[in-house]
Amino acid sequence: MRDYATAMSNVITLPNPKRPLLARPQDALLSDMDLPLSKTFFPLGFGVKILTNRQEVLEAAEVSFGHGKPQHGSTHLEIRVGVSESNSSQTPPPPVRREYNHLYSMVADIENQALLDLLTGSNFVWLNESALVDPLYLQQNFLEKVVYLLLGASVVTDIHAGCVGKHGKGILLCGDSGAGKSTLSYGCARAGWTYTSDDTCYLLNDSEPPRVIGHSHRVRFRPEARTLFPELRDRAIAPRMEGKPSIEVSVFDLPLTDTSHEASVCAVVYLRRSPSAGPALIPLPHGSATSLLSRDLYSAGEIRAKHQKILERLAGIPTFELHYQSLEEAIGQLDSLVASL
Repeated sequence: MRDYATAMSNVITLPNPKRPLLARPQDALLSDMDLPLSKTFFPLGFGVKILTNRQEVLEAAEVSFGHGKPQHGSTHLEIRVGVSESNSSQTPPPPVRREYNHLYSMVADIENQALLDLLTGSNFVWLNESALVDPLYLQQNFLEKVVYLLLGASVVTDIHAGCVGKHGKGILLCGDSGAGKSTLSYGCARAGWTYTSDDTCYLLNDSEPPRVIGHSHRVRFRPEARTLFPELRDRAIAPRMEGKPSIEVSVFDLPLTDTSHEASVCAVVYLRRSPSAGPALIPLPHGSATSLLSRDLYSAGEIRAKHQKILERLAGIPTFELHYQSLEEAIGQLDSLVASL
């Protein structure tokens, strides 16, 4: 018996109260990171709560979403952004994005990434301090991406289109990149139309008749727009983390008389700008809006199927191709279209 006890004493080591305990294995996963700071913002008019452990995250969110006002109630979405320490002051690279069905990832490096379940809204953004060095990096690559992806999977459907309106009749301006959506949207707004969006709209999933929300607080232009509009000539080109360089201007700094956060969709117009085109508005077959807008969806799997179903609400909306050379020609054609609706 004594020999057994002696042998076991050589195997079992009792805890030393003077030795610090090692961290729990799950601590390395950051699963219990404390996020004591929070604030609710209203992107697109929907309540979204952001929780974090760094004030810089809330300050960046204020720049991105602080213009929003409560319009559509709470979504019960909570965006969690945890920030750990870092010895680097170098901004991480833009994240690589991947999507499978309703699972979405954004990975800049091993310490700066986000994971989202677009079906349930579960999400977590893990960053380190290097991602806070440039607030624009944080805004464009993580905060705005995560918020609009989750809103786009739950309450709205993204549409690659500008939107202007007249007499309460909203017109979606669609087309490939470079077709002139932003330029024509702003040109219409300068001519007295109501401005809602320059390049991206969000179809309210539960709206009937169809209604869209836009970023009516700002307008983004291609640099060449400075040759068309004198008020842009001294505007600097804004840095963009992705996409082509642009000039971003608040609507309060532009000669616009009427803007609206939302618009009813009464027609869809595809832009066909050409130096040899004569002004013409050509009707497209019934259902063209649904098929053409579905082609530009970025979603996948179950979320994409949901978006395609929602876009069927636009099947009966009159849809046209607008052939034009100058802004004046295009605005004249749109004036005639509104008068006929």
